[in-house]
This record gives sequence, structure tokens and C-alpha cells, in this order.
Amino acid sequence: MNVIKKLSPHVADLIAAGEVVERPASVVKELLENSFDAGAKKVTVEIQRGGMGLIRVTDDGCGMSPEDAGTCFLRHATSKLRDEYGLEAIGTLGFRGEALAAIAAVSRVQLLTRERGAPEGVSLLLEGGEELGRDPAGCPEGTTIVVRDLFYNTPARLKFMKKDSAEAAGVGAAVVRCALSHPEVSLRYLRDGKEEFHTAGDGRKDACIYTVLGRDFAKTMLPAAGSGESLRVEGYVSPPANARGNRSAQYFFLNGRCIRSQLLQAALEQAYRNSLFTGRFPACVLFLTMKPNLVDVNVHPAKTEVRFLQERAVFDAVYRTVLAALRSEETLPELRLEQMREQAETPPGRTDPPAETPRRAEASPAPAGRSRESLPANMPEIVEQLVFRGSRTPYNAPPGDSEPPPEPKHGSYEIPKAPVEAEKAKPAAPEPAVSEPEPAPGAPLPPYRILGEVFAEYILVESGEELILIDKHAAHERMIFDRLQQRDRPEAGQLLLSPQVCGLEPEAKALLLENLPLLRELGVEAEDFGGGAVMVRQLPLGFAPEEAEGLLTELAAALQLGRRPGTLGVRDETLAAMACKAAVKAGTPSEPREWTPVAEAVLRGEVKYCPHGRPVTLRLTKKQLDRNFRRT
Repeated sequence: MNVIKKLSPHVADLIAAGEVVERPASVVKELLENSFDAGAKKVTVEIQRGGMGLIRVTDDGCGMSPEDAGTCFLRHATSKLRDEYGLEAIGTLGFRGEALAAIAAVSRVQLLTRERGAPEGVSLLLEGGEELGRDPAGCPEGTTIVVRDLFYNTPARLKFMKKDSAEAAGVGAAVVRCALSHPEVSLRYLRDGKEEFHTAGDGRKDACIYTVLGRDFAKTMLPAAGSGESLRVEGYVSPPANARGNRSAQYFFLNGRCIRSQLLQAALEQAYRNSLFTGRFPACVLFLTMKPNLVDVNVHPAKTEVRFLQERAVFDAVYRTVLAALRSEETLPELRLEQMREQAETPPGRTDPPAETPRRAEASPAPAGRSRESLPANMPEIVEQLVFRGSRTPYNAPPGDSEPPPEPKHGSYEIPKAPVEAEKAKPAAPEPAVSEPEPAPGAPLPPYRILGEVFAEYILVESGEELILIDKHAAHERMIFDRLQQRDRPEAGQLLLSPQVCGLEPEAKALLLENLPLLRELGVEAEDFGGGAVMVRQLPLGFAPEEAEGLLTELAAALQLGRRPGTLGVRDETLAAMACKAAVKAGTPSEPREWTPVAEAVLRGEVKYCPHGRPVTLRLTKKQLDRNFRRT
């Protein structure tokens, strides 16, 4: 008795169709790709009942002859591939010869097509993959395919279809991706007789993004352009302040093909590292162009996944292009009041970043008038003043009375040293300061006036027609983080007179012991003390012995967030933890001389987000204030 039997051609076609046609969106994608391959300049997509009732795609492409019209519905029949050598450099969107055969196997199809220059066209009717009729027909040059009653003959697939509105949303997303992939094609999309959008087809990517993704999406995007080894990257990325709650707004295109790629996704998000909240994701529309022989698109039946020959080169090109776009952001991130209310609500499943963890210095705010010298005695001044570079001209002071530039000390750090006369003349209460400094090379500084500090947390700055509130802890933390990142030598450390024994969770201890060389680079000397303990013999400058256990806990959490030992991500996470520890604490009053370097770094655009992704500024324009005071 034979147990293994060969399936009938009809059943085999239905099974094969399931690999290509998952839902109406799959049909629309395949038909649109055929239109693009046919050289169409105008394409119209129309659906009814979410695509389950009707899908009609009309194009003005090259059309087909009567002979080709009948052959195109056979399995593995294609005009885009001749032999196995063609697989080495595929330059078309379709090439498998499965799309039309799969669609026809699970629906009722009507085809109208006329080849360019031909006196008449041809009409074909198919049902369940079987041809029912073929007749001459009068029709415009190009091709029209009508798909009705999708999955009518496959009840097992039909019962898993979602509501018409959900399927229509999937079709709309597929049309959007296809429209973005070919901005040179005018694409019109109709849903139940109503036009959803109509692209111009002028080849402008920004105009296409505006049309299909909306004004709010397009107006905030930053242009990005770069290149690598045999690779060109261009498109648009979102500023960190406009990150999303998921990855649905990430669009990647390779040689005109919309693709999904974890490699590109990782490169994109690596560029945003230390600029986004945990649980927030950047948006992008990125176009990659490379030689077809450097990528394998024959990985998945739906042709949405690819394999790169030079993965490292692709990763680096995307990473550097996006990073350059983010660094070129000219304006300060604008955080409006309504955005503050939205961001105050922590998304489900998200934990607060380490910067928000209550700390000893923040738990006991200093009384008014307390100076920075009242910080713990064992906190070295070099860390306190890691980025503070001295004060500027006092308010209303003569131009010639400005302080001399600080003298460089302690290696590469500059510690401000105020003149004795200035210390004696300094009033007891801090006065607002005005500054007209010389801008740093390549970083123009707009005119500004520091108004003071409120709540011992925020610096108030007037610049032009704006009032800027600066979170001094977040800004200072970023300044320290950037300085630590740029150092190419191990961090300086301080040996402890009495080594500290720190109790840790087993997983945290194992992570730290696996990464002792990395910790040594960061200025931490530790060793196994047995059981669940680690002995610390050295800490980075600026950390008190009693802070050893907290620092190790944060470093272990950073190592857990990183991909693997020794990567850039792990080092960034650990440096962020160190910067947060060393930064001036919220609730600790600062002196006027310490406001200036923070304000200037923010106004120059050098500081926009803290290492954990929190924005550092809130901007209020004069128009906003006038409107709230009913002055307009």
C-alpha cells in the first residue's frame, strides 16, 4: 500500500499560492511591481471591500501580446530571467514567475492588455487558475488586471482574513511602500470609490513623502545622504524628538525594492544611540542603491528579504549617513507643552532611564544659596568642572573688564580660575548675565542673555524671540558623555585606600567579571571576592567609595543592554552611567559662572539630548507668550 502520493496540480498550485499571496495586500504589491517592471509612468489602484471583493490595477506600461498574455499565468513563466546566470544580478522587482499564477489560482481574474503599437488588445478570463476565455478587445496601451473574490476556493485561508477595514489598511500600507519606492511613477489609490492619495510622479522623494505620509511626518524629517563601498544612501530620517512608539514608520528601499532588513534597522538605531528614550524608535525613508550582484534578493518568495554580500560596508554606510544627518540638525529640539504632557506618561512596558533614578544628592536638595563647594569633600574638583570653562562678562560690565581665559591644568581638562578682584567684587546674590562671546570655529553662537536659574534645576536663557529653559543636569550629563566618548585612552582612576566589597546579583557579577578589560578602560579595577561579592580597588575620578556598588550595578545593567562585550553600544552605556553620576545634580544650586558653558553648548546645537534620550530644552516663543496673555 502506497502511503506517499503525488499531489494533484490543482492542490499543488493552491499550496504554492499560499507562499506568495497571504492577503489582499500581497496581491496589490505583486501587481504594482509588475507595472513598475513594465515601465509604467501612471498606475491606478482601486479596491473594494478591503480588496476581498475587487482589486483593479491599471497601468500605461509596455503591455503584452496575445501570446504572452496567456503564458504569463503559467507557473515559473517570466520575461525577466533567462538562465541561472541572471540570478547573479537581478535588476527587476519580479523574476520568479509565480505572482500571476498564484493570484489566478485563488481568485477570479480578468486581464485586459495591449502592446504598444498593436492595433488591438486581448481580454482573458480565468477562474481558479483555469482559463475560461480569450478574445480580442479594444483597450488603451498598457495592462489592466481585475482580481475578484479572493480566496473564494480556499475556505481554510478565507476564514483567517480580517475585517474589510483591517485588510484595507494592509493594502493601503502596501501601496504607500510602492509609491515611496518609485516617486517617478504617478500612483493613484482609490478605496471604495474614494481617492486616498495621488502622487505627482515627478521623481521628488520629499514631495512623495509629503503626499503619502502626510504633512506632519514630512515637515520634521532631516535629509540624509552618504555613500560607502559600492553603495549610495539617501533619504530622510526623523529627529530624535519625533521618535515613534514602534518601527512601523521605518521604510527601507534597495534598488527600488521595499525590503525588511534587521541589518539596516540595527544600523539606523545605532546612529540614534544615546539620543532616544528606551522604547522609542526613529522613523526613516532611506533609499539604497548598489550593484545588483552585491545583493541576493532570491531569499524569500515575497521578495521582501535580502542578503548582502558586504554586510559590514552596508551597515557602516547607513550608520554614518544617519549619524551625519542627525549632527547636521541646525535648530534646537523644540519640546512644546503638549509634548511634555505626552512624554510624562511612561509607555507600557518601559522602564525609566538611569538618569531618572533618585540619587542621594537629589533626594536631599541643598538649601538656597548653597555653593558647589558644599558637595561631598571627596568629590574631586576636576570632575565637578569637567566641562565648565569659566564665566563671561557680568551684566552691564564694561567690555574691557571681562575675565581672562582659564589656564589649562590637570592634563587635558581646563579648570576655571577667577581673578581675586572678581571674587571680591562679586555680589552676594547672583545677577543675570549677558554674553557676546566670540563664536567657536564652525559653530556660530546667537546673541543671548542668561536670566538666571529656577528650582535649582533649570537655566533660563533669552535668545532672540525665544525663552529657552535648559535642564542643567541633562545638558551637563551630555557634555560629560561626549567628552568621555572622544577620549581614546583609558579613563583616569583613583585607588581606594580601603577596597570596597560590593554585593551583586549573580547575573550582574558574571557580566562584570566577563568584562574586566572594559571596566579597566573606564577606570574601574575590580576582582572576584567569592560568593556574590566583587572587590573594587579603583574607581573613576569623581566617584566616592560608597558609590562603588551603585556604579557597578549601573555598569552591569549597561552591559546587559549592550549586544556583546567590547562593542560600541556597551561602552556607550557604561559611559552614560558614569556621566550621569558625575553631572551636576538637579536640586543643587549652581553659580552664575557655571551657567554660561551649558547655555552656549545648547545654543550652538552641541547638546540636544541627554545620553538616555531626554530632551534638554523647552522653548517658548514670544508669540506663544503673547497669545497666552491675550496680547495678540
